Amino acid sequence: MTLKGSTRGGVEPDSSPDPGGVMAGSPYVPDAKKYRPEDFERVAGEPADPAPGTWGMQPDGTFVPPAHTPSVPRDVFVDWPGQLDYRDPETYALNATAEAFYPIVVNTSHSWQCIYDMDGTRYMLHYGGGNHWKLYDITDPRDLKVVDEEQWGWGDPRPQFGATTVQWNEKLGTHLAVQASETPRYFLKGRVANKWTDDTVEGQLLEWEGLRGFRTFRMNGPSPRDWILINETSTDPNHGPDEIQEGNGVLDLPVYYGDRYLFVATAPDNTFTNQPYRTTLWTAGHAAYDMTDPEKPELLSTWWVPGSRAGEEDASEYLAGNDRWNNKTSWFGSRMGVFMPRSVESGYRYAYAAQGGQGFFVLDVSDPSDIHHVGWCELPSSVAGTEGDNVDTTQVEETGYVYVSGYPMNTDCYEPAKEIYQVDVSDPTNPRVVRTMPRPMPPAEAKFTDWAQRRGSFGPKRSGYFTNTGTPHGGVIPYAFYAAGLQIFDVRDPEDPKVGAYFVPPMGLKDDDDLAAPVHGIFVEWDRNLIWLFSNHGIYAVSTPLLGDPVVGLPGAESSAAS
Repeated sequence: MTLKGSTRGGVEPDSSPDPGGVMAGSPYVPDAKKYRPEDFERVAGEPADPAPGTWGMQPDGTFVPPAHTPSVPRDVFVDWPGQLDYRDPETYALNATAEAFYPIVVNTSHSWQCIYDMDGTRYMLHYGGGNHWKLYDITDPRDLKVVDEEQWGWGDPRPQFGATTVQWNEKLGTHLAVQASETPRYFLKGRVANKWTDDTVEGQLLEWEGLRGFRTFRMNGPSPRDWILINETSTDPNHGPDEIQEGNGVLDLPVYYGDRYLFVATAPDNTFTNQPYRTTLWTAGHAAYDMTDPEKPELLSTWWVPGSRAGEEDASEYLAGNDRWNNKTSWFGSRMGVFMPRSVESGYRYAYAAQGGQGFFVLDVSDPSDIHHVGWCELPSSVAGTEGDNVDTTQVEETGYVYVSGYPMNTDCYEPAKEIYQVDVSDPTNPRVVRTMPRPMPPAEAKFTDWAQRRGSFGPKRSGYFTNTGTPHGGVIPYAFYAAGLQIFDVRDPEDPKVGAYFVPPMGLKDDDDLAAPVHGIFVEWDRNLIWLFSNHGIYAVSTPLLGDPVVGLPGAESSAAS
């Protein structure tokens, strides 16, 4: 296959902190770290390593995941029989075409994107690691141009560049950018934090001096250099941005549609501490703000899962019988804002909350001054790894189904499978897991029979963003899938979901490309029938007949199908 497109930018090294010692992103380099259980200090309550013979490749070519595992850092590789002993250089495609490839890497473990139009140009802001962003002109997706970029060192005092939502505010006649700011989630002083074995972690997090909340910018141009800071808001209602605040700030993407209401994932104070996960102290819920005056956001209400706060343990039905509680491994609470198919202002009443090991909740947000939950269901246990992270709502108004998933954290599939669950929310008071989406499988011509053998992580990592441009297409849900690249599910018959297309790039272009996250994200342009795929070696623009012919230029303008 010939890939068209610019070669601007060049592959750049991962700028994420080193979790300790030499970081080797691939098991094929001499200094790669390999997993030995005796190298890790464990504490009472953590899941045990699975017994040999209870998991792995089977005689029929299938892979049986472990039933449970402890957490293992992402740069530590787990060897097991049947893995490929080389970096797979092949590309696999079904009903999908790479329209362009650009060897640009902002951050290999994860990166974020937002797309917006200004003055006849479509821009993509691509950022990661908290200290690196690039701005692209993607008006012609086959000729991406780097417009601006900035990167700064870890010791630089400027705030980290957090998860950002860009929306047009009709009332003010301008674009606004709302940017999350949170306490360190994983790393402290360049190492993975572990509050269960290091008694300095709690103090470092409690005394962290940055903003715990969100920033609002008026966008005087497409580049962050053109943005004007108009507000800093702490999610701690009792302390301002110039003080040491409580809680963890805003996690990941602020949910703002450009009108009145903003929803953020947050733990607003230091009572929200019933958190088994080792690297953070807080268990987050959700808060709503009135953004009528974006210079003075007004807190309307806060919701959390009962049992999240110290002192609520005995009365919480969400902890009673939950085998994750006190396992020193599971993530409790939100990692993202609430999920909705459209805004409250447009008349949508419900929001869907993935609360990690606490389960899946349906929230009534029709009155944002009184967020409350009306429905809940447990999610199947899958420890280690992230549970209850993402909710895809693109099909809910047509079918009554949402799609709930976590994602892998241990490398080399050394954890239970991370599934995508189809959840029936047609009765919002009684959400039900009705089926599991099929496991993506490699084609017959591959030299392996399960994507797990390709090494690295394998499993879903979100279906893009609520800011994916345009109107979602009925019956199609794309996911980033790590070692399995881009997997596109055909749910036109929601009772019989299947993989309808995929595009799986090489595991890297060099042996030392980071294999822990071969493909870590996607952004969907529904209005141009394109899916942007972000890998450890660059960016792909992918089309599929399931979406239709890709569009060049701005939607609705003098556009043409890419050819």
